[in-house]
Amino acid sequence: MLTNTKKSPYAKVSPLPWNSVQWTEGFWNDVFHMCADSTIPHLQKMFEDKDISHVVENFRICAGESDGEFGGTDFGDGDFYKWMESAMYAAAKTGNQELLDKLDSYIELIGRAQLPDGYISTKQILGERQQNGVKRFGNINDFEVYNFGHLFTAACLYKRITGKDNFLKIAEKAARYLEDMYQENARTGKVQTAVCPSHYMGLVEMYRTTGEEWYLNLAQLAVNLRDSVTDGTDDNQDRLPLKEHEKIVGHAVRSNYLYAGVADLYAEKGDETYLEVLHKVWRNLMDTKIYITGGCGALYNGASPYGNFFIHQLVHQAYGYEYQLPNVTAYNETCASLGHVFWAYRMFQIEPRAEYFDAIERAMLNVNLAAVSIDGKKYFYENMLRRAKELKYKLIWPLTRSEYILSYCCPPNLARTLAESSEYAYLRSEDALWLGMYGASEADVELDCRASFHVQQQTEYPYDGKIVLNFSSRGSQPFKVKLRIPGWAVSGSVEVSSNAQICGNVEASSSAQASGSMEMSGNVQAIGNGEMDGNTQVTGSSVKLTEKDAGSYYTVELSGEGQEQIILNLDMPVRYTVPHTMVEENSGQAAIERGPLVYCVESPDASVESLDDLMLDLNASFVTKPLEIQGRTVTALEGDCYCLDRSGFDREKLYQSLNYRGLNRTRVRLIPYFAWDNRDYGEMRVWLPIAYR
Repeated sequence: MLTNTKKSPYAKVSPLPWNSVQWTEGFWNDVFHMCADSTIPHLQKMFEDKDISHVVENFRICAGESDGEFGGTDFGDGDFYKWMESAMYAAAKTGNQELLDKLDSYIELIGRAQLPDGYISTKQILGERQQNGVKRFGNINDFEVYNFGHLFTAACLYKRITGKDNFLKIAEKAARYLEDMYQENARTGKVQTAVCPSHYMGLVEMYRTTGEEWYLNLAQLAVNLRDSVTDGTDDNQDRLPLKEHEKIVGHAVRSNYLYAGVADLYAEKGDETYLEVLHKVWRNLMDTKIYITGGCGALYNGASPYGNFFIHQLVHQAYGYEYQLPNVTAYNETCASLGHVFWAYRMFQIEPRAEYFDAIERAMLNVNLAAVSIDGKKYFYENMLRRAKELKYKLIWPLTRSEYILSYCCPPNLARTLAESSEYAYLRSEDALWLGMYGASEADVELDCRASFHVQQQTEYPYDGKIVLNFSSRGSQPFKVKLRIPGWAVSGSVEVSSNAQICGNVEASSSAQASGSMEMSGNVQAIGNGEMDGNTQVTGSSVKLTEKDAGSYYTVELSGEGQEQIILNLDMPVRYTVPHTMVEENSGQAAIERGPLVYCVESPDASVESLDDLMLDLNASFVTKPLEIQGRTVTALEGDCYCLDRSGFDREKLYQSLNYRGLNRTRVRLIPYFAWDNRDYGEMRVWLPIAYR
């Protein structure tokens, strides 16, 4: 779910118009078309099917056009609105008028289901009509406000894409209902915290779309009321007043949605105490609680690590202790990692730092894409990092992807994010174009400094680190290009056309200083003292990137005259990644990464009895190889590992004597994590023990 292009007063960058950017070929273009051609129509069938989700049927019953009772999940309405987002975006991008017409018919149906007072949540409408005991706001876990919030964002996107007000009018009536309710809550002190609070983002988006101040005031009121909740919980992040939050806790979707909404409020109102909270919880997440794949929320059920022994603090699909990151039971609900992307995207707009887009790209390329099969029709709800042959216990969700999962919130949330993924490619400030997720694309850009140009990006990223940017200016105003140097990129180069200026680092990474020497090649000439202090300008052909540049934005200034080119080369060696020593499950183990991709090994790619027998050889050389999986070609890695001789070892015993019988060498293949579980059922591992020899 992306924000409108309205410039927020406390945001330093803003998105480009939705129709000014498109993927052109390669990786992300393939993902978009998988989503548009497969996932979106597949989800539509699921929502239309009375025997599966019952979602559209619920609206028809509410509208008096069908008979029956409510069926499906409490949050089905909101899930349908998310699917509508994906459908409207893909339909507009591909020129699918039939789908756009169908969306109009759905909007009309929703309007007929809505009550005169603006209330719209099908379970409660039918409950009150049929007098079955279900009523409005009787239980926060009925997800009414969640449904409202996704209605708001879908209606705003429809206005943004089509220019039509029909969906927006339904959303306005619903927001007026919410306003009356929240004002009554404020008067009486009877306040409930909405779960999975999509409405914070949704109300701010309504303000950005319409310009009407009352939406923003309502969003502020909704957030303020959290502090009036009695008997709050860590699960809902309302045990403590918002401005006292220092750690990320509880339900990961609820948490990430909350902070994304608070970031939206900061962008409009500039309350520095909100920004301080956002920084604290972001650091707690990124330094201690995030998976290498970008997954969020390690635990299925448990008690809050920060709760009181005498006050039971139940948590669900939650952030646990610092460094508590299990692999087999990793929960990592897809909606949580998507919420992480929404939050990071808003943080980037507030303060454009490479760390935020590094986080977005890690989640998008790894855990988010792993949540959907390569054919676009099967889904994970949870995203584990290790799958065993068999377990002695049963997890709540299947160990393979499914076409329909009872909690169907993740597939449409993923669909809208993948459909809208081109908006993560570029953002803009007054005089600069900022590079976000890399991928073959093109965009038409206009900046406030009156620079106007077309940019074409040619690359095979994420499998190759060469990124060619061709600029065709339509004026003569100079402008800047901000190149993201990912945190993993410790070497490479920036090459520019002769009339461009390389200005150097504008941001230090978390582990490097902003100053240091520049390495130059060819006929490059440094202007000034040669220090990377953010003001250095370099003219010439090429500048080498070093570890000091990792995790920063690198500035190139273009003249704005005619054709100009920038070539960014990011070296992509295979690297071993080790965790913090407090991540107990991965002690003595490493993961293999290349570029922005996390790799894993599956049973078909190793000739061993069990993947548990594999050990990494730190001196091994891995080579890239193309591999076709389900019709899509991925870049695999091939190399040697060690295989532990398990002769005489009883795999069923809890403990036994160690009998070391040596190591053998064996050939293995690793595939990108996102591509796993698209072949026969077998084991999978991301983390492998290290053999120190």
